Amino acid sequence: MIDENTFLEYLYTVNIDDYIIDLKINSKGFKNYINSDEGYNLNWELNAFRNSKSISYENRYTYMTYFYDEDKIDYLSISGDDEYNEENINWISFKQHFFSSVLIAEKPFEKAYFNTIDEADDSIDSPFTKKFIAQVPFNYLNNELDSSLKFYFGPNQYSQLETYGIGLEESVDFGWGIFGFINKNVFVPLYRFLSGLFPYGIAIIFMTIIVRILLAPILYKSYLSQAKMKILRPELDEINKKFKDNAMKRQQEMMSLYRKAGANPMSGCLPGLLQIPVFYALFMFFPSAFDLRQKSFLWADDLSAYDSILDFGFYIPLYGDHVSLFPILASVSIFFYMKMTTGQQMASQPKPQDGMPDMAKMMKYMIYFAPIMMMVFFNNYSSGLSLYYFISNILSIGIMFTIKNYILDEQKIRQQIQFNKSQPVKPPSKFQRKMQAIMEEAEKQKKNK
Repeated sequence: MIDENTFLEYLYTVNIDDYIIDLKINSKGFKNYINSDEGYNLNWELNAFRNSKSISYENRYTYMTYFYDEDKIDYLSISGDDEYNEENINWISFKQHFFSSVLIAEKPFEKAYFNTIDEADDSIDSPFTKKFIAQVPFNYLNNELDSSLKFYFGPNQYSQLETYGIGLEESVDFGWGIFGFINKNVFVPLYRFLSGLFPYGIAIIFMTIIVRILLAPILYKSYLSQAKMKILRPELDEINKKFKDNAMKRQQEMMSLYRKAGANPMSGCLPGLLQIPVFYALFMFFPSAFDLRQKSFLWADDLSAYDSILDFGFYIPLYGDHVSLFPILASVSIFFYMKMTTGQQMASQPKPQDGMPDMAKMMKYMIYFAPIMMMVFFNNYSSGLSLYYFISNILSIGIMFTIKNYILDEQKIRQQIQFNKSQPVKPPSKFQRKMQAIMEEAEKQKKNK
């Protein structure tokens, strides 16, 4: 304030029952002190303090995001430095892992400049993850400042952000497309319901049980397909041996055998593909679930962070500076699960031909490689996520054991295959005819060469 006729005023209105702060910026006589015809910008900056145990893990969920054109959302690069200009902006969010600072326009900003600087460093105890910078031109009315803004300073809690009706909930990263749809419409309300009945760790276990029960029919279909392929393997090996020099004829005979037996080699893969949306949705859900923050379970003091049982005092690239227990348990459980399922898959694979990859051998290596990768990758991740995978693998082992020993009867499957072979062969489907035509064309081109 220079005098009563020349001043710049910031008027804040705080609601103690909400996370929103209103800001009214106005001036009087201020235009006379502006030397630039371009006016002035509102410069908004934030050094994002580190809050999690793992700075690299927290940094994955710390980035600037913005909403524009009333229904579009975008963000600056999650890793490294980035900058951008955008127009018609509704809000700008300096999003950290579990809390956000959001600048909300009463009227859309005509334009804005964004910049993020990555300050995270795994090798040192960095106090900050990123530096956020936003520049928004002031609005003028009759040569005086006239800007009405709102700030949101609060948690990245989907249910809370959704209440404002301006798309703030879209800043919570639950995944894109079908993955985000599953999280927002299934896992968010399901976990909210379960955590209202049970402690947070127990709620994860009950949610895992529900998911595995719903996916049990898919496991059954997969195991049934593998059992059929195991029974057909001697005949497939015979076809491979008989037509080892004629790839097209070999493929035709195999497809004919599949049609007669009522088996489909792809049906063992499709159930696994159907589980991918659920698998990835949960992979995105647990790290972004605000409800898990600072909630303990067993030896984990925070289900949103890793559950260290041993600190090294030094940093190991890719692995970290500690040992988390839940990822180890999840890795051991997935080893035994893969040992069970991969053994069946290897038994159903025909012997490889010359020049062809040995799928059974590759599967054998994966039994050991996948658990090690999981143990390393999840060492810095949310212990709630590792707890889910551990319980999920244990339940899957139990379900597969039950299917194998008490539900599927290999002798009945063998009898059904023999019965199918005695029936008139169904004509090939449109897809099978198309595949056969492609193989015939490829064989012709090979002969012409």
